[in-house]
Amino acid sequence: MSKFLSFLAPFMQVYVSCQKASEHWNESYEQNLLQFDRYCKKYFPETSLLSQKMVDGWCHKRDTETNNSCRSRIYVVASFIQYLRNRGKTDVMMPELPKKERRTYIPHFFTDTELMNFFRACDNLPSAPRTSDQRSKKITIPVFFRLLYSSGIRTHEARMLRIEDVDLYHGILNIRYSKGHTQHYVVLHDSMLELLKIYDAAIREQRPQRTYFFPARRNTFHTRRWVQTNFRELWDKYNSSHATAYELRHHYAIENINRWTDEGFGFDAKLLYLSKSMGHSTLESTKYYYSLVPEMANILQKKTGIDFERIVPKVNYEKSDE
Repeated sequence: MSKFLSFLAPFMQVYVSCQKASEHWNESYEQNLLQFDRYCKKYFPETSLLSQKMVDGWCHKRDTETNNSCRSRIYVVASFIQYLRNRGKTDVMMPELPKKERRTYIPHFFTDTELMNFFRACDNLPSAPRTSDQRSKKITIPVFFRLLYSSGIRTHEARMLRIEDVDLYHGILNIRYSKGHTQHYVVLHDSMLELLKIYDAAIREQRPQRTYFFPARRNTFHTRRWVQTNFRELWDKYNSSHATAYELRHHYAIENINRWTDEGFGFDAKLLYLSKSMGHSTLESTKYYYSLVPEMANILQKKTGIDFERIVPKVNYEKSDE
């Protein structure tokens, strides 16, 4: 039985399949599309044609929502309607997405002890796993989270890496499915490259026909929930503070910037490299981190006369709990 129940079910199924095939699908979209489907089924049970009234009724901002939560809820519906319009299946206008609000957010600052505790937990999963999934988890977890830590890539970028995206000869990641679907490349540290080679040899024995570098069941990639659940479980084993896997990305940026204070300057080149490596669409996104590194902010102000803490406030430009 189809999980979609309204008259739009056949179109929704094909839409989701197309998005997945083009690697533009995120499993977080699914629940919102299902909710729109249930809304259509409940309030328009006899209807067989999508109308502007239906879309506007669902997509209006609710009293309990912020702009950002409303955007998250209706984004996939807007994308679905655009899909239908492009194929001549509807003339309904796309809903206007509320303007994105910036929110105050300061990421967790990892201590050396916290990180040692976390990776100790990663390295000490049960030594005698009984199932194929448990055996795969034991060799995947330590490598997956070390990749996040050492490269600064987003969690979904790591999850969706395909075998061909990981060049184990030159040590380069091809990040095809990035934020805004912008492709970029990441050069691996030598120690991380060696670890990936060891992992690749081990996982090939378990999943010789895998498509994704970090394979899940049914030859697909791991879900967002898989990252959240495993990180939280392993983090909480030895640490009492709150942190998320995504904040390893923030840590990567801040640690790189901290090292610049002792390596001479070369500011422009280092800024550009960090920005490209992290897949930022603009340098302004990278400059955000200067407000989190007081020493660097002071050095920049002395050398350039620019107060980065003033022009780049502490705001959330890409917070995620993935």
